Amino acid sequence: MNYSVAIAFLLHSDPVLAKVIEEVGPCQLLQSQPEGDLFFCLSRSILHQQLSTKAAGTIHSRFLQLYPDSEFPTALDILNTPDEDLRRVGISRPKISYLKDLARHVIEDLPTLEELDVMDDESIITTLTRVKGIGRWTVQMLLIFRLKRWDILPVDDLGIRAGIRKVYGLETLPDRKTTESFGQRWKPYCSIASWYLWRSLEMKPQPIVTTL
Repeated sequence: MNYSVAIAFLLHSDPVLAKVIEEVGPCQLLQSQPEGDLFFCLSRSILHQQLSTKAAGTIHSRFLQLYPDSEFPTALDILNTPDEDLRRVGISRPKISYLKDLARHVIEDLPTLEELDVMDDESIITTLTRVKGIGRWTVQMLLIFRLKRWDILPVDDLGIRAGIRKVYGLETLPDRKTTESFGQRWKPYCSIASWYLWRSLEMKPQPIVTTL
């Protein structure tokens, strides 16, 4: 995927973000694309909620080991798995209920990724947030990383807010309204701007050079 048009737009529209883009380098968003069908993507998101990346990765790995005969467990696999087995690999009881509700929806009425691909962003959010445990942020991650939508700004994402605070030198984390106002200068490429804001948190502070 060629991000050159988006990068050129962001460099012109936001001189502050432009400095981050120049330091981080080429956008690698495409390399972050997850695999699997809709059920696998959303189940992974549920397991990662409110956990560190390391802890979530460990639990997700143990979860997959429950199904050694398939690359990705299916919705039916989950419904046929006793809660005790899921608890044994570290999944909390609320998340077990979320996984099983997701599995039922996938079997009964959720569109496939291919069907979602032709829907607009808000329709996808409305459709998927019917599932218990799936909120707006979770669907936005799917839109950015799986469906490759270019204009998603997850205003409730702590990393986005922390990135804005760092890059623009704010004293406190921006609220939703302030975050949305920043996003106006990045449209229609908010997803690419978001990726650079996440990367900005990995950048080391520049040393202050003083002259005598």
